[in-house]
Formats: sequence, C-alpha cells, structure tokens
Amino acid sequence: MKTLLILTMHGSPPNDFPKRELAEFFGLHARFEAAPHSMDEASRTRYAALDLKMRQWPRTAENDPFHAASLSLAQQIEIESGLETRVCFNEFCAPTLEEAVKGAVEEGFQRIVMVTPMMTRGGEHAEHEIPAQIQTLQSRYPATRFIYAWPFEEREVARFLSAQVRRFLE
Repeated sequence: MKTLLILTMHGSPPNDFPKRELAEFFGLHARFEAAPHSMDEASRTRYAALDLKMRQWPRTAENDPFHAASLSLAQQIEIESGLETRVCFNEFCAPTLEEAVKGAVEEGFQRIVMVTPMMTRGGEHAEHEIPAQIQTLQSRYPATRFIYAWPFEEREVARFLSAQVRRFLE
C-alpha cells in the first residue's frame, strides 16, 4: 500500500511580512477565532486575503527559521521512518493539511499517516482541529486510509525529554 507521512506543524508568520498587514491580520484573526459569524463580509474577505498572502509568502531560512526547521525535521523523519514525508501547516504557511492530502491522493497514495510534534494533550490544534480536518478528509476521500499518530504516550514523552535533559547535564 502506497503510504505517505505528513508532518503537521503549527506554522509561523515570516519575519519580513509587512508589519501593518501583519497587525491587521492578527486583529482580524482574533475576531475570527472569537466569533467568526459576527464578522461582516468585508472583514471576512480581507482576513481570507491576508491569510492567503501570508501562506503564499516566499519562505527562506532567514525569513522563517521555523519553516526551514520543519522541512529539515521532515527529512530526518523520512530517513528514520523510511516513509516519504511531507510537511503541512495549521496556520500562517502553505500547504494546509487539506492541500497536502489532496495532492497525495491525486498522486495515488492510499494510506496517509499524520503526526504532529505537539506532544501534550489539551492543545487546540493537535486535539481538536487536526482530528476534525481528518474526519472531513476521510469523508471526501473514502478510499484512502487515514491514520493520526497521536496522542503521544506520556511516559514516552517523559523519557524523550529526560534524555534531552541528561544530554545537557553531561
């Protein structure tokens, strides 16, 4: 079965995005998160335009070190897992999970595994948004098998973090 691994990252605005538009975006973003139905059509349209502009902004290691680190992590995961690995982003960057899955399905991937480095329960993206998106994608692509490799076992996270601490104490 042709399998793809999608590393689902948070995302970060590029540091060279126009500051005025960044401030406007975050003002609209706060309104959208709090009460999306209370926004007028012009505000929703402007928010969508700024979101698209930010997601499509050219990324480099200099203007978005998080993006560059995400791609690097995906390369390491591909080496470790033996699975072709791609990156998607919850916010601020492209591609979205929906875009990544659409491309994968069009390329003939029959099984798509998603994982996020967000390791603790209780986070909005990892615990609610990603599973909801996967459920929607599963209904859109019923012939594709979706696996969300989350949540992490607390004991395994504790071991991983403890090993990291020990590295710095040696």
